[in-house]
Formats: sequence, C-alpha cells, structure tokens
Amino acid sequence: MTLTLTETAASEVRKFIEAESVGNDGGLRVRVVPGGCSGFQYGMNIEEAPQPTDEVVEAAGLRVFVDMFSAQYLENVQIDYVNSVMGSGFTFNNPNASGGCGCGSSFTA
Repeated sequence: MTLTLTETAASEVRKFIEAESVGNDGGLRVRVVPGGCSGFQYGMNIEEAPQPTDEVVEAAGLRVFVDMFSAQYLENVQIDYVNSVMGSGFTFNNPNASGGCGCGSSFTA
C-alpha cells in the first residue's frame, strides 16, 4: 500500500506523537469510516501500537497504521497540513475519490 505524508504533515504528526508519549511501536492511525456529508470521512489519531490485522506503512519516517477496510480507500492518498486564514488542519488528496464536499474531510468513492 502507498500512502504519503508531506513534510509539513509529518512535522505536525510528530508533535502529536511527542505529546502523547507513545513508545517506539507507536504511530499514526489513518482510517476511513462511513459518514460525513459525502458518504465517507477520514479519521486520524495517535496509537501506541498497530492492531494485528493492520497494514503498517512507513511514510515520511513515521509509522502509519491502516486497517483492512480503510486500505481500499487510502491507496495513493497524500496527507498534507495547511495553514490558512480560514484555519489550519490536515487535508487529504485522494485520487480514488469520485466526489467530495466543501469541508475537505468527507468524500465519495
């Protein structure tokens, strides 16, 4: 599986990992769940270790945990972190999405 983080996104994730004080097995969980205004939405959180069925991807020097359901929607996704007048946060560039909404955290596949 291919999943990438820009250096800006990786820097922000490292801050969260340090704040959570997870050990060497820790990393970033990226997932897709049903919901949002377009059908699916992204989720991210810091976890101490992957689950036994997770795919573990190395991206920008970080361990990224992806469950089997989410993997089908996250292939070739690029995660970025943006700062703008409207706010800051993580964004997903998903070539698999057939549509999305204005919030940027919901998509259709």
